[in-house]
Amino acid sequence: MTIKNSNILVTGGTEGYGRGIAAVLAAAGAHVTVTGRNPAKLEAVAKELGVRAIRADVASGADWDRVLAECGDLDALVNNAGAGGRIAPVAEQTDAEIEAAISTNLVGAMLGCRRVGAAMAARGRGTIVNVSSVCALYAWPGWSVYTAAKAGLAKFSHGLYTELRPHGVRVTCLTPSWGRTGFNKAAGITGASEDPALAEKCTSPEELGAIVKSILETPDHLAIPDLVVQPMVQDICPM
Repeated sequence: MTIKNSNILVTGGTEGYGRGIAAVLAAAGAHVTVTGRNPAKLEAVAKELGVRAIRADVASGADWDRVLAECGDLDALVNNAGAGGRIAPVAEQTDAEIEAAISTNLVGAMLGCRRVGAAMAARGRGTIVNVSSVCALYAWPGWSVYTAAKAGLAKFSHGLYTELRPHGVRVTCLTPSWGRTGFNKAAGITGASEDPALAEKCTSPEELGAIVKSILETPDHLAIPDLVVQPMVQDICPM
């Protein structure tokens, strides 16, 4: 796949990893569309990065239909939209919080893949990158719901790969760990990754963007079903 002049949609593209991915792809000459739920952030990212921005909720099938009608045929879809929600033991979460976490982190990507995957298969080409989380690989207290959603996204990606591969469409599950994003602040948690010195050694949004670019530029006859990105400063024990 050639990045230049390709048509790429990045969900959750107004901040964090999504913004970094959109910035790198746009700088490489791609026609990038980002989605998000905050109009002010969408306006700002469109102006600063020179991308098209559309207000949409990934958990809404109607929003997906509207976005794709506006975007046209996609060469690549990056399902980056996600949120930690409230990180807390399951017993302390409400039904609404659990449902929202699953909708944003898992169902939203499924709704997009159903539509985009079918269109790509009909054309015989395309790449889908689903952004999971290292939480899908391990278990920590308070992260159970988010972990379930991201682990579900990983296995969904594997199944989707087997369905779309015969039609020339590639699916990658990209699994990042600690990053220089606003994730922890939004989730109301603190930890070692918030230390300024350590944060500088974590994955930046632009670095993850460069990794997504390399995935998309992989020769068409090759696929990367899984890719885990982890900063060297992060100690996960036991692995």
